[in-house]
Amino acid sequence: MKVQVIKSTLQDIQSFRTLFLEESNIQFVYNKCHLYGWSDEWLFLLDDTAIGYGSVWGTDNRKDRDTIFEFYILEAYRKYDMECFSGLLEQSGAIWIECQTNDKLLSSMLFQCSKHIIPDCILFEDYFPTSIVLPGIVFSKQETKDNEREDVLEYILTQNDVVVATGGLMLNYNEPFADLYMEVMDGYRNQGLGALMVQELKRACYGIGRVLAARCNIDNKVSKATLLHAGMRICGFIVKGKLTYQVFDK
Repeated sequence: MKVQVIKSTLQDIQSFRTLFLEESNIQFVYNKCHLYGWSDEWLFLLDDTAIGYGSVWGTDNRKDRDTIFEFYILEAYRKYDMECFSGLLEQSGAIWIECQTNDKLLSSMLFQCSKHIIPDCILFEDYFPTSIVLPGIVFSKQETKDNEREDVLEYILTQNDVVVATGGLMLNYNEPFADLYMEVMDGYRNQGLGALMVQELKRACYGIGRVLAARCNIDNKVSKATLLHAGMRICGFIVKGKLTYQVFDK
């Protein structure tokens, strides 16, 4: 039986993407690449049967297509994973692979087929509720702006009507997940405001039926400590490796 890799469309692979997201059950940080047209899609065929897909984008320049970031094969056909991956490399010309380590199939390809693997971000998921209270601090939704994006919800912390921290929820990820961001203003740091913001963003997130996720740069010790203090835990990493093409060796 022969594996073929052919250029495809998002519509052609959408049913496979649904299975991938359901099976993974993680916040997939690259999901918006498809929404915004930043990726090329490739369909895997075993003889005439579609068995999976791969996706390629440009990590440094969105116009490039040099990095594999998504890879899925139906479970019954995963013995052909290396043939599919080899074909994807050959047809797409990708030279990098970037993935979340909680994406088991693609991370397996990363460790087998690349070198110089570099961690970039730490991924977090909610772990336990917290009850942080800071007297005089008020959490509220940011007033609506004329140019407000529908996929972003913005919030603030105030003290005596002064904004001391900002944050929000990004909704342009695979449901039910939402990604948080936050910033504490200069002069108000090291007072627990960041952890309080994360705590309240969790409540706001669950209030709209979403599940909170977060990430921070691998070297950002302050953000890491804040997220852990606010009841989050590490669930994976984003890593990038240089493809070796040893996969083609006979």
